[in-house]
Amino acid sequence: MKKIIKRTLAVAVLVVAFYFFPIFIGAYLLLGLYDVLRNKPRRVAVFKQYFFVNGLLTWLVSPFNTLLDLLSLPYINKGVYKLNDLPQNYQEEISGLIALAESKEIPEMLDRHCEGLKRAMFFFKWYGKNYETTVDIPEFQGDFKYVRTVGVSMFKERESTSRHFGPFRPTLRVLYCLNDITDENVYIEVGPVHHKWKNEKLFIFDDTLEHQSVNESDDPRYVLFVDIIRPSYLPFTMDAAVALIRFIFERFNGIFYKNWKMMKN
Repeated sequence: MKKIIKRTLAVAVLVVAFYFFPIFIGAYLLLGLYDVLRNKPRRVAVFKQYFFVNGLLTWLVSPFNTLLDLLSLPYINKGVYKLNDLPQNYQEEISGLIALAESKEIPEMLDRHCEGLKRAMFFFKWYGKNYETTVDIPEFQGDFKYVRTVGVSMFKERESTSRHFGPFRPTLRVLYCLNDITDENVYIEVGPVHHKWKNEKLFIFDDTLEHQSVNESDDPRYVLFVDIIRPSYLPFTMDAAVALIRFIFERFNGIFYKNWKMMKN
């Protein structure tokens, strides 16, 4: 009943706003439609999530994200990427970061800090700014050319996210599973793509698409959590967008990870 009331109020507000500001609201609706139609399959449930549930912030910033799409041309947003879809310099930096992470035995380092927690997030760098966390890995705070966020997310056994949309599109999300997964019930879904960590440890995608991470196994899952700036012939525009987001949201970026325990010093 609460959901029905909230959605009814949202529709009423939208109708009233459209009556008084038809051009502005009409443009917003068109940009939102462009944004949500990038999701496949185009199910009614996706539209409900985007316009009435947890996609509202993504819709709110859809003009900003659409501008970034234009500025990234001729690099078309593929949604889900393989490493070799990215420019060679990107591939080398990502591969180097993964090799560094593999050398650190990170799950063992973090495990004792996660006792009693269902989800934990360790940020070493967020949108270009270094963070202090409960575990010191200074190599994750180095000067990278394309990497802007470095963290590790931990899911305990039988823990999953809901389907949700990331808000901003100056970056792509790079995930790399740090522990060896043997259970097929540990995966991430982005639209029709069902990526099992047991089959491949690396996954790259546009996190403003609806997605869900699932761990229905009896073991924890540790994933290297990285944002890279989107390939563009105007890379300074992506960096400027990252800096703007960091400036606005740095003090309360926990709203994006409210279901995680943020592991800070």
